Amino acid sequence: MYNIDKIKYSLQARLSSKRYEHTLGVEYTCCALAMRYGADMQQARMAGLLHDCAKHYSGERLVEKCIQYELSISEYEKAFPELLHAKVGAYLAREKYGVEDKEIINAIECHTTGKPDMTILEKILYIADYMEPNRDRAPHLATIRELAFSDLDACLLKILSGTLYYLKSKGSVIDPQTEATYEFYNNSKAL
Repeated sequence: MYNIDKIKYSLQARLSSKRYEHTLGVEYTCCALAMRYGADMQQARMAGLLHDCAKHYSGERLVEKCIQYELSISEYEKAFPELLHAKVGAYLAREKYGVEDKEIINAIECHTTGKPDMTILEKILYIADYMEPNRDRAPHLATIRELAFSDLDACLLKILSGTLYYLKSKGSVIDPQTEATYEFYNNSKAL
């Protein structure tokens, strides 16, 4: 269906070597989680492979790309334009790499902030991006990796909780979408 070798060649040429290794780690982890939860392997592989396909652009260039492609930009994204790599990446996955599968596009688009009521593919990509094998600095990584293979929603909530705690402890402004995602899964857990 997709020419994986051609996509990898294109990504390797555009991304830094560290970002490309991360991309391969996310692809691998997405496939492992897809096997565990019975999700579509091809979708998981493509989402993992293309999730950071726009990461090589600067924040300023991402804003320019959003204007060029007529993609919306929130107030938070204006303040932190690096987050726009997810929206631009979803656009490039469709327009440059020929991905027509809406589930893959949606997973790429929300992989940085999450969103309430995520699909299994969206959860897999969000979690894989956080815990892929090349990551080694996130708090509670061993627990998160174990949880990812036993309870996807509990893992997602732990990552979101840790992210919010970290951002609040640094006095950072928090993306409303991340807060909404946390609230959705925190409230779902209580039910």
